[in-house]
Amino acid sequence: MSATFVHPAGPSDVEALVHLRREMFAAMDVAEHDTTWRDNAAAWFESHIDDEKHGIFVVEHESQVVACAMGTLQDSAPSPGVPRGGFVVVSNVCTLPSYRGRGMGRLAFNAVMEWARATGAVRAELMATPAGRSMYARAGFSDVKFSAMRAAL
Repeated sequence: MSATFVHPAGPSDVEALVHLRREMFAAMDVAEHDTTWRDNAAAWFESHIDDEKHGIFVVEHESQVVACAMGTLQDSAPSPGVPRGGFVVVSNVCTLPSYRGRGMGRLAFNAVMEWARATGAVRAELMATPAGRSMYARAGFSDVKFSAMRAAL
């Protein structure tokens, strides 16, 4: 029987987190014109991996990190939908290509959602790829009236 388990990411998982992030962008057809982002991502993970405002989880299968997911507690002003302010942004949900479709990403995502609930946040947000939409919908996520917009600065 193979061993699969989820745990909070630690310093020894940084390289795998960057690799998985790279796989995620490849699956999204995001061109990689400059690879310096990888070193920056590694430094970011190293400095945030123990930060209580970030829940970063990995899934290990037979001693190899095969999936991950991350939640970030965002500070925000209270609003009608979030009366105390603050919410969780779920991101970096990704699985190695050879392990996709086996529930590994779901394990990481579920760990982030459990962490998110434990923060006391009452809302979570994410940006979904077509491949992830059904998993997120089953977890209670739905489309919202306001779509995301982005501008380069």
